[in-house]
Amino acid sequence: MKDRQSTSNPFFYLNYELALESLDNDFFDRVQPANFSQLTLRFRNDKLLPILGLDSATVTDRHFLDFCGRFRGGQSCLALRYHGHQFGQYNPYLGDGRGFLYGQVRGIDGKLYDFGTKGSGQTPHSQSRDGRLTLKGGVREVLAAEALHYSGVKTSRCLSLIETEAFTRDGETVRGSVMVRFSRSHLRFGTFERLDYYDRPDLIQKLLDHGIQYYYPHLWQQQDCYIRFYAELVKRIAQLVAQWMAVGFCHGVLNTDNMSITGESFDYGPYAFIDTYNPYFTAAAFDRQGRYSYRNQPSICRWNLEMLQRPLSAVIPVSEMEAILETFPQLYTQYYHQQMLHKLGFERLSFLETEELIDLTLQLLFLTKVGYDQFFRELRQRFSLQWCEDADYILHDLEFLVSGEEVVILKRWCWLYHQLLLERSLRELEDIAQRLQQANPTLVLLKPQIESVWKSIAEADNWQPFVKLLEQLRFNNSG
Repeated sequence: MKDRQSTSNPFFYLNYELALESLDNDFFDRVQPANFSQLTLRFRNDKLLPILGLDSATVTDRHFLDFCGRFRGGQSCLALRYHGHQFGQYNPYLGDGRGFLYGQVRGIDGKLYDFGTKGSGQTPHSQSRDGRLTLKGGVREVLAAEALHYSGVKTSRCLSLIETEAFTRDGETVRGSVMVRFSRSHLRFGTFERLDYYDRPDLIQKLLDHGIQYYYPHLWQQQDCYIRFYAELVKRIAQLVAQWMAVGFCHGVLNTDNMSITGESFDYGPYAFIDTYNPYFTAAAFDRQGRYSYRNQPSICRWNLEMLQRPLSAVIPVSEMEAILETFPQLYTQYYHQQMLHKLGFERLSFLETEELIDLTLQLLFLTKVGYDQFFRELRQRFSLQWCEDADYILHDLEFLVSGEEVVILKRWCWLYHQLLLERSLRELEDIAQRLQQANPTLVLLKPQIESVWKSIAEADNWQPFVKLLEQLRFNNSG
């Protein structure tokens, strides 16, 4: 029998909807969560509770443990079925292998959200895997999601991270965890690819109707809603990858099963924020060919959208989708330019000025190897109205230049920036200073910080550095 606190758990009484579950079992398998013998709440995201209409003061740690660790909410646990292209090769042996959809809830903003687990035990899609999540993997995902969110990237987030009992993987005992992700949807490009693999155009139509009704409702009543859906998805993905590139984020594993139909970033495994501007940087050690390198992310996202055309061709003419996808490079460039202009302080410049300033900035970063985030942080902190008087005032006391070639390109950059400032009014210059503050965080999540946090946890079970880093990400990245 549930005790009084359990039955009064506010998570149990949210505005749940049987959205995906109302379709049929062709899209998921009903599963049972693992029964963990040890549960310790390590992270609760109180910032998400207002979206659910909850007050953090009335939600206890016990409520989180019962809902996110013992799974007593009463919702069905649905392991979603999907396939995907992994490193360019089609893989029909995928699906939720260590998680499940754990309820869909209508937020107070009117949008439908998913609770999705990770590390909650084996499912029919686990193959020979253990269905578990290491504690380090959970810590990394919490940090990635929060860092991206506070950098302005459209991303899933973590509602909770709970440490579970240790388990053995590859002969080594590791600390375990279970995470509950909070996102718009867990429907992936690979969800549609699986239906095409089994030659089910009827289910493709059904899932597409479902996706548009719930996630693109403004399109649903329009006669050409299907091609409009694809066109808007192309725009959303172009904007998302532009956000990644501008903040220096490398996802690491951009398979089609890691692409959401809502255009939301999610599933953070071997990710990294670049330290210095290296277009060829790869986040995953196993990506030996560099397919998912930092520089390749826009083209890979375009390729993934092209792969999605095959299942969608059951409903939408291929020629129409191809015409839409041709606009992707232009859309990406437009969004990336806007993101980078903001990081450089400007709202808009002419196309030629924009290209020249961004190209010169990237050349400077590549040649000097100055930290990617360091450069923009210095720009944010040192910007002065004096920069309008003389180009020599601009970044004049930085010490990262070591050769003649680098001095030359810095002077070119300072001269160009000076010329652009000369054309601005005092009000516009004040706006530039404010924009630099808003667009450039003072703290970026780099690998040494993550490893330092994990070392404190692994060696001394000290969670204070983790808590402090989250606070710094929220405070320093909020403009």
